[in-house]
Amino acid sequence: MLLYRKNYGRVFMSILTNQLKDEYSAHIDCLQQRTKQALSREKIEGVVIHSGQEIKAFLDDNTYPFRVNPHFKHWLPLIDVPNCWLIVNGEDKPTLIYYQPVDFWHKVLPLTESYWSDFFNIKVLTQASDVDKLLPYDKKDFAYIGSHIEVAKALGFEEINPEPLLNYFHYHRAYKTAYEQVCLRQSNTLAVKAHKAAEVAFLNGDTEYNIQNAYLRAIGYTTDETPYGNIVALNKNCSVLHYMVLDKEKPKTHKSFLIDAGANFNGYAADITRTYSFKQDKFSDLITRMNQLMLNAVNGLKPGVSYVDLHIATYKEIAQVLAEFDFINVSADTAVDSGIVSTFFPHGLGHHLGLQVHDMGGFMADERGTHINAPDNHPFLRTSRIIEAGQVFTIEPGLYFIDSLLQELKESAKSDQVNWSKVDEMRGFGGIRIEDNIIVHQSHNENMTRDLGLN
Repeated sequence: MLLYRKNYGRVFMSILTNQLKDEYSAHIDCLQQRTKQALSREKIEGVVIHSGQEIKAFLDDNTYPFRVNPHFKHWLPLIDVPNCWLIVNGEDKPTLIYYQPVDFWHKVLPLTESYWSDFFNIKVLTQASDVDKLLPYDKKDFAYIGSHIEVAKALGFEEINPEPLLNYFHYHRAYKTAYEQVCLRQSNTLAVKAHKAAEVAFLNGDTEYNIQNAYLRAIGYTTDETPYGNIVALNKNCSVLHYMVLDKEKPKTHKSFLIDAGANFNGYAADITRTYSFKQDKFSDLITRMNQLMLNAVNGLKPGVSYVDLHIATYKEIAQVLAEFDFINVSADTAVDSGIVSTFFPHGLGHHLGLQVHDMGGFMADERGTHINAPDNHPFLRTSRIIEAGQVFTIEPGLYFIDSLLQELKESAKSDQVNWSKVDEMRGFGGIRIEDNIIVHQSHNENMTRDLGLN
C-alpha cells in the first residue's frame, strides 16, 4: 500500500508538472503583452521588479517571515528567495537576477532547472549590495516595483511604483491565465486535504491548537507557509470574524467549529471556510440552509453580472433565512429595509483570489484604475467589478451571533424586530461561514473546492 501511494504521488506530480509546463509559455506571452502595452502607454522603457528583502524585527537580529512581492511571483514560481530582481520590457527575454550568496549561517536555495528556467536570462548575484552592477545603468526610463522605497531611491530609480502602471497591472490580474488556473486548482487540492483532516480532529473532540496542527500536518506546512493566518474557532469563538488565538484547552462541550484556512501553490492562494456542528441539532440545520444559500450565490456568478448585485441578492436571501428560523419578528423584506440583516451578516460576499488572498483590482472599472465605490449600506464589500470569464472569486456568505453587534441592535429602535430568545439559543455556537473558490468560465462556473469533494 505504501509503495502504491508513493508511485501514485510520483505519477500525480509528473502530470501536474507537465500541465504547468504546457501552460507556462502562454502565461509568459500574456504577461509580456500586458507589459508591452502598459509601458507603451506610460512611455516607460521597462520595469524592474524586486522580490523583496527580509526585514528585521525592532531591536533584534531575527527577521519576520519573508513574503515575496506578488508582482514578482506573477512571472515565476519563486516565493522563498529575497534579494532577487526581474528586468522586463515586454519584448526581450526577461532577465532574472537570482540571489545565491555564499552563506554558512543559512541554507541557500539552489537554482534548479525547471519548466520556467528557459524563459529567463539568469544572472547570479552573490552579494545583495552588488545588484547595481546587474541592473540597467540608466534607470530614469525604468520603473521600480516593490516595497523597499529607500533601496530604490539609493539605486537611482525615479519612477517608483507609478500608480498608472500599477493600475494597469492590477486591473488585468483579475483575468487568470490557464497556467494560473492550474496553480489555483492545486492550492485548492492541498487546502481541501487539510480541511478534511481538521474536520476529523474536531469530531474527535480536539482543541483549537490541535486542530490547527492536524491541518498543517496533513499538507506538511508550518504556520509561516499558509497564505494567511488560519482561523480555527470552536463554539462562541466562531463569532469572531478573524479569530487567531488557538486555545490549547478543550471547551467543556464541543458545539461548533469554524475553520477559515488556505494553502499556497507556486504563490497562488486557496481560501476556504467550513462550519460544522458537533451534533445533529438546530445549528446543523442552519448550516445546511446556509450551504444551500452559498451554492445559490455560486450559481449567480455569471459574466456580465455586477458582483455588488450578487452580494445584495445574497443579503436578501440571508434575510429569508433569518425569517425561516424565527430569528426575526418581521418579514425578510422589512429586515432588509431596516438594515438589521447587517448585524448577522456584517461583511461582503467574497473577493478576487489569486496571487494574494484578497487579490488586487476588485474596485476597478477599467485599466486606468477608475474606482467603483461599494454601496454606502454595504461598506465591507471587497469587490464591485462586473463579473467576467477568467476571473476567480471566493463566495463566503455568513450568519453570525456577535455579542457587540447584537447589543447595539438590542439598544436601538429596531430591537422589536428580533426574536431575542431564538437568537440567544444560538449565541453559544458563534456563527457560520462557508466559502468556496470559483473560476468563472464563459459557459459555466468551476467550483474548485466542491470538485475536490469538500461538501
